[in-house]
Amino acid sequence: MEVKKNILTAAGLKKYEDELNELKTVKRKEIAEKLKEARAQGDLSENAEYDAARDEQRDMEARIETLEKILKNAEVVVSDEVDINKVSVGCKVKIRDLESDEELECRIVGSSEASSLQGKISNESPVGKALIGAKKGQTVSVETQAGIFKYKVLAIDKSEEE
Repeated sequence: MEVKKNILTAAGLKKYEDELNELKTVKRKEIAEKLKEARAQGDLSENAEYDAARDEQRDMEARIETLEKILKNAEVVVSDEVDINKVSVGCKVKIRDLESDEELECRIVGSSEASSLQGKISNESPVGKALIGAKKGQTVSVETQAGIFKYKVLAIDKSEEE
């Protein structure tokens, strides 16, 4: 079975590395201190602070494991190497919704970085899949549960790192 690559932008890679470092160096110590203080209160069977600290520790270790898996299988898209003649991961794309005549701007990123609130759409999402490979001026159709949407590619640029 082939391991799925996690496509990341350079900014996404740095964000995940920074988060992992923070969890391992700072958060682990903070939680260890909380556990130590809770243990000092005596009976652990009815100690809510101890239970909360253990839950926090479990959640943090799960997040560390997730981040390590993402980083282990990371494939970084270098913005200098992004071809702006067609839509690809690492591009900033300006599109027009042909039904509402609304202009939208989004960045195409790997699935682990996607965030609709930040205008980052996954290359694996219906819209992302439809846009990948499209050229400026081209119209793409996106089939969703809500129906078929058509978007015209207005501009393709390199995504400035955040």
